[in-house]
Amino acid sequence: MADTNKSDTPAIDDIQKTLEKQIAELRKEITKINKSISARGAEMLDDASEQASDFYETASARASRTAQQLRSQAQAVSEVARENPGTTTAVIGVIGLLGFLAGIAVGQSMNNDTSRRWY
Repeated sequence: MADTNKSDTPAIDDIQKTLEKQIAELRKEITKINKSISARGAEMLDDASEQASDFYETASARASRTAQQLRSQAQAVSEVARENPGTTTAVIGVIGLLGFLAGIAVGQSMNNDTSRRWY
């Protein structure tokens, strides 16, 4: 029996060395995969950052143009209102009256109780 154990020892050592070699190779492959994943993640982050920056610049430019147009239109309306105060008052009065009538109409359409109508 002692002879059998001694003859098995070199085979066990060979198996152990083979396994250690495979484990080392697997560790190298895992390291390569981790580096690849990390590089891909960095690329995706850069792309997303670049797209967000472009979107922000576009939105900022559009908002600036829109604000400028609103300012110029408000100034034009303001000038017309100053030049024609009577007409402005009449227009605002008509708009107020139309809003009041629309409110009454909506209120009546929401009210299902016919006995409480105002007319």
